[in-house]
Amino acid sequence: MNNVFVYCEIEGQTVADVSLELLTKGRKLANTLGVQLECICAGSKLDGVEKQVLPFGVDKVHVFDAEGLFPYTSNPHTALVVNLFNEEKPQICLLGATVIGRDLGPRVSSALFSGLTADCTELEIGDFDMNVKNENGEMEKKHYVNQLYQIRPAFGGNIVATIVNPEHRPQMATVREGVMKKEVLDPNYKGEVIRHDVAKYVPETEYVVKVLDRHIEKAKHNLKGAAIVVAGGYGMGSKEGFDMLFDLAKELHAEVGASRAAVDAGFVDHDRQIGQTGVTVRPKVYIACGISGQIQHIAGMQDAGIIISINSDPNAPINTIADYVINGTVEEVVPKLIKYYKKNSK
Repeated sequence: MNNVFVYCEIEGQTVADVSLELLTKGRKLANTLGVQLECICAGSKLDGVEKQVLPFGVDKVHVFDAEGLFPYTSNPHTALVVNLFNEEKPQICLLGATVIGRDLGPRVSSALFSGLTADCTELEIGDFDMNVKNENGEMEKKHYVNQLYQIRPAFGGNIVATIVNPEHRPQMATVREGVMKKEVLDPNYKGEVIRHDVAKYVPETEYVVKVLDRHIEKAKHNLKGAAIVVAGGYGMGSKEGFDMLFDLAKELHAEVGASRAAVDAGFVDHDRQIGQTGVTVRPKVYIACGISGQIQHIAGMQDAGIIISINSDPNAPINTIADYVINGTVEEVVPKLIKYYKKNSK
């Protein structure tokens, strides 16, 4: 009761990385609260699935194994989560900000009359004071302890908002892949595994939708796994400007990323967007070219090992978090980098 839950996405028999990242964060939240960490694994042919999640510090694994649960469809997964939560009464539920999480999260929160914060960049535990009306209709301060601080950029990334849900449970949040670090707690961690009778949680009528065919398109690049990322912003000026970055990336064996402004301007495809509304990366080296450094972009790359900023504006916000700043135009600096890397690689 009142534990921290993580809904684990499963493709075939493999738990998604975003879910393992949330288990790592969930373990830390549970430790702060002094409660247990539990997770839900729902799919088909899930023998041994607990071996993938227990090392992340899971105290209780709820397994729902039935042929109709894979591939994911909305109704049966919503039914099993809602009915399980009505029994277990969790105080926190975390989901990935994925196609599945964005479908399931609102359905569950609506059914349970709970709140849901999307695309969080940080989750913390803290206290909260709020003015409420007492029995006499007068305003008085009420103190709430151990609330989930759901932190995310808001108003186009111009501010960072901290959202709390003091009166309703569970407190629900979605988080993008790569935002939280995935860390094994103990390879031999011991937890309880409960294999539920799916029929008790999911009525047969919920299987009304049948998946006849699935097509999953593989990613065109490995931006999230790249050791070096060369990223361009609106300051690159054009698609042709980005051609320079692809040339530089080729010499460095790197991947090319972009800010939202560059994507919106049509300089590069959306799947290369880094930031709150794109992907989160943690490369060893991040080279920011012509990027001003708005909050939503920084949220997606601030954990890079070394950050190099190339910018004509010495006061660009990204310079404040950069380890090295090259003050100059990208048209001047990037060709020189390409020239000297080519020379030194021979």
